[in-house]
Amino acid sequence: MECICDQLDERPTMLFVELEPWEQDELTQSCPQRCEIVSFQNRLEELSNEKIPERATVLSPFVHSKVSAEQLARLPKLKFIATRSTGCDHIDIPECNRRGIRVANVPHYGEDTVAEHAFAMLLALTRKIHRCYERTSRGDFNRDGLRGTDLAGKTFGALGVGNIGAKAMRIAGGFGMNRLGYDLKPDPLLSGALGFRYVDLDTLLAASDVLSVHVPYNKNTHHILGAEAFAKMKKGAILINTARGGLVDADALIESLRGGHLGGAALDVLESEEAVSEEAQLLSSSYDLDSLRKVVQSHALLKMSNVIITPHNAFNSIEACRRIIHTTITNIHSWLQGEPENIVNK
Repeated sequence: MECICDQLDERPTMLFVELEPWEQDELTQSCPQRCEIVSFQNRLEELSNEKIPERATVLSPFVHSKVSAEQLARLPKLKFIATRSTGCDHIDIPECNRRGIRVANVPHYGEDTVAEHAFAMLLALTRKIHRCYERTSRGDFNRDGLRGTDLAGKTFGALGVGNIGAKAMRIAGGFGMNRLGYDLKPDPLLSGALGFRYVDLDTLLAASDVLSVHVPYNKNTHHILGAEAFAKMKKGAILINTARGGLVDADALIESLRGGHLGGAALDVLESEEAVSEEAQLLSSSYDLDSLRKVVQSHALLKMSNVIITPHNAFNSIEACRRIIHTTITNIHSWLQGEPENIVNK
């Protein structure tokens, strides 16, 4: 297979955005010397036209960069995108298809990592670890209001039983939980090996004491958990979301929590997380009303004692981050050699 480099008119230029310093070191050691590396810690849309190398043939973003048609237009020679994530909803795939740009992702890097984080949040919520810590940090060792609940004997429901959902099922089994799963493509061999049972969505909602979300975000799963779904859930049930914020209707979640139907929520992702991270921009005269609404939603959730929110951190372990950068480098190598791997827009 002919190397892609031989088909290009000039030395390949790779543009990396949202890059941490340690990742820069890994790239310097691992990327082909014949390639030019241009890297920034900023998101793609934060870079001025003067900083964007129009000659770039490879782009590697993380999830916070919005690779829209507008941004792609600033990279006229782009041929390949190697996103350092599993999800690709931050990339305009139809526009990439129109322009003949191949897109590769990192399909496997954090199955254990994300599933472990889900249970870390679940235990913090059910055993009130965060409230215990906050109280003892003030020198107060009173246990009033800190009585928790056991996981053993409760029913764990996985909405989506892919790689991460399967890992969560294993962990739930270790806690002695009954386990149910819903997936568009049930795998009898998997359920037999792990000892859980597939059910329909309504049964999953009604039977789960803990519902953990592990489905991808797309137009079909947008707000898959809304007012109707929450009404079907068991009173006192706990919701865990380490997938994508847009899967959950925040307004409906707030109402269910305030009304006392849901018992709690552990959220690593929010539909409003980008707006929350840029609250200062809302003070400008050009603020966006929808962003303002999302910020208000987030503050409402943050103030609830039965809600735990972490900053999209479920993926963020030393081991997982190394797997991400190494797989990204491998994706670039394989594309340069004319044998691309992990392509999502085949």
